[in-house]
Amino acid sequence: MDSEFRIFWTDEAIKNLENILDYLGHHWTQREIENFRIGLSKQIRLIQQNPNMFPISLYNSRLRRAFLSKQTTIFYEVSGKIIF
Repeated sequence: MDSEFRIFWTDEAIKNLENILDYLGHHWTQREIENFRIGLSKQIRLIQQNPNMFPISLYNSRLRRAFLSKQTTIFYEVSGKIIF
């Protein structure tokens, strides 16, 4: 299903994801890392299909938060048809 919303990865988001994957590479198995990537992709597709389904962050009212795991939360901002 195509979405009218587009994902834009900020430099900070890319850096954070690289740091997370680097950490996982040192502490997790390849299978666990692949499961993390699959879960992340699924969560991003959900956000893209319905960006308002996740609650507004208590930390910053411009942001929404989607829990990926107990340790990982995706924060994003919707601006028009772009999700940052």
